[in-house]
Amino acid sequence: MSRVSMFSSPFLLGFDELERMLDRASKTSGEAYPPYNIERLPRAEGEAERLRITLAVAGFSRDELEVTVEENQLVIKGRQREDQDKSYLHRGIAARQFARTFVLADGMNVTAARLENGLLIVSLERPEPRRVVRRIEIGG
Repeated sequence: MSRVSMFSSPFLLGFDELERMLDRASKTSGEAYPPYNIERLPRAEGEAERLRITLAVAGFSRDELEVTVEENQLVIKGRQREDQDKSYLHRGIAARQFARTFVLADGMNVTAARLENGLLIVSLERPEPRRVVRRIEIGG
């Protein structure tokens, strides 16, 4: 069975990458760990749009977390190390690993990341796009 592309219109040129990003986003939407919030922060006149992603990463140290941007994707990974020296009578807190991916719009910048009280807070901003009109000369 062939799949019909939602960007198959001849008037939508060069949107192949957008369709691939939507496919990636839909595949990762079912992940539940770690829980997260996405906030839109209030902005003043002339200020860039600001967002904040907060992930609940209790039990992870700064060294066990990694925040990277790869091809318009914000990737947050966590890897806890197993402590072989400990002998548990009951273990309800498992050493886990995760990878959470967020697809970023063009122009979106990750400005900071900090770990505070078991929460990883990632700050983003998107400057106002500049509208450019160019006149194209017709050659003969």
